[in-house]
Amino acid sequence: MSYIFEIKDKTGRKIRLTKKQWKHITTKHPDMSGKEEEIKQVLERPDIILPHKFDEMSRNYYLYDKNEKAYLFVSARYLNGEGFIITAFYTQHIRKK
Repeated sequence: MSYIFEIKDKTGRKIRLTKKQWKHITTKHPDMSGKEEEIKQVLERPDIILPHKFDEMSRNYYLYDKNEKAYLFVSARYLNGEGFIITAFYTQHIRKK
């Protein structure tokens, strides 16, 4: 499977953004086009990482973006020690359990 990038997140695990998921993200959230570097920053230096509400294998990353005046939210799922991005978008609130 081809991907846009692969990096290590703050916890040291590999995580990638596939071309398929990037198309999904930019179709549902057109304002994310061109925000690949910002997504990397969220994964490398998040303000907070929270467990996903319904999926124990997923984590939600948040980083406040002063320019957007919102949090950039990135959700990732981990399988066998490696992760892939599910979605990414801007939000005004951190969703805790």
